[in-house]
Formats: sequence, structure tokens, C-alpha cells
Amino acid sequence: MLDTEELVAGVDAVIIDCRFVLGKPGAGYEQYLAGHIPGAHYLHLEDDLSGPVARHGGRHPLPDPGTLAARLAGLGIGLETPVVAYDDSRFAFAARFWWLLRALGYRPPSLLNGGYQAWVAAGGAVATDVPSPRPCPQPAVGGYAGCCDIGELAQLQAAGAVLLDSREPRRYAGLEEPIDPVAGHIPGALNVPWQRVSDERGHLRDPAALAEHFAAVPGGAPRIVYCGSGVTACVNLYALAQLGDNGALLYPGSWSDWCSYLASPD
Repeated sequence: MLDTEELVAGVDAVIIDCRFVLGKPGAGYEQYLAGHIPGAHYLHLEDDLSGPVARHGGRHPLPDPGTLAARLAGLGIGLETPVVAYDDSRFAFAARFWWLLRALGYRPPSLLNGGYQAWVAAGGAVATDVPSPRPCPQPAVGGYAGCCDIGELAQLQAAGAVLLDSREPRRYAGLEEPIDPVAGHIPGALNVPWQRVSDERGHLRDPAALAEHFAAVPGGAPRIVYCGSGVTACVNLYALAQLGDNGALLYPGSWSDWCSYLASPD
């Protein structure tokens, strides 16, 4: 986590703007062009931080590791490059970027506490130019660590893993479902809404509040986190990492993958 004052003072890092608006895929880049932290490069949730959508696998599948590594190298990001990432959505998209890099073996990025709003409020300069990247050699990467697919999920649950649903309570309860064809949650999952990781200004809550956020989750068992499509679940994974739990898994396909088999069993 990086406070705004530290970034205003200057850091030697590649800065990544992760702003995005679900349902309006071009809006984040438009916001970037209208104003961003000087030197920041833009990465798009669906074009850069997700792979092609298929019948199953969810609305935001993980990107091909080699393709992502090539994109990062084009921006000058190698395995040990210091990186700062931000959004304006309470870590919703910056945390996805954080998880992807960590899962591929990169040095995890620092997330800007409070996001772009905090930068502007602190009097940080705003740029509108698109900076020229300084590419670096592309490192060899393997697959993603720290995740499971739907088959592995069932096996892990049978072995005692605890499943955490990161969506809003009404979606978890099946009272509303604005995106996916089926409402509800995966049987056995506990509801731990991702928005409660931060305050209304997008600042990470203190360790005591984060511990309280996960207080209803039994300790000692492996934890698997999901959301609608494997994006905002990463906010809960980031919060767990701040508490020292780096072993929790992501179910990338999340509810959009799970319910695709209910809507289309074959």
C-alpha cells in the first residue's frame, strides 16, 4: 500500500492506471485521457487484464500468461520492477492487476491508497499526455499460482475449504442479479462483501477493521474467494494479504462460471 503523499513526493516505479467502468468498457480509457497521474500507463480490464470470453470460464477469464507478460514488458515491467497501480473504484480493478502479477511471480504492485481521487485531493499534478513506454525484456512465466477452477473448487470444498462470496449481500442472497442469468450463490459460501475492505473515500481500513471484516470466517481452513467474475474478489484477497494470509485462493471464473453450468449443463 502506498499513501498519496509518498507518490506526490516521487517514487521510482512504473505507474499503472486501472480505471474501468463495468458495462462501459471505453469509459476508463476516456477518463485516463482526460487526466491521469503523470507518467502513468493505462491497462484495460477486458483487453489487457482478462482473456477471451467463452461459453464457460466466466465473464473475465484470466489472460494468457505469455500475452500479459509481453504487454507488461512493453511497458517496462519485469519480474522485479517496482510498480504502483491505482483506480477510482475502491481497489476493484487495481487489486485485479495486483493479483495477476503476484500470481505470475512478479513483484506485487503497491496500490495507491484512496486511488485517483486521493491523488487529486492531495494536489497532485494531472497529465493528459500518453507517455512513451520504456520496454524491457520479456521474462519467462509459467501458469497462474493461487487459483482453482470449478472442478478443483468442488474437491477443495469437500476437503474442508471455506468459500467466500465477495458480492453485495442482495446478490449473494439471490434477491437480485443484474448481470448473470442465474441468481444466488455457490452452496456453502459465506458472504464477505468486498466494499467493506475500504471506507467511502477508497482508503484501506486499518488492520483491526480488516480482521473484523473476516471475523465470521472460520480459521485454520483453506480459503477460496470468488465474486461475479473474478475481479472484485481480488480486493478481499488483497485485504487478506495485508493481514498475513497469502494462501487464500481465487476462483477466477466465480459466479459467472458456476452459474453458466446451471444455465447450460452441457
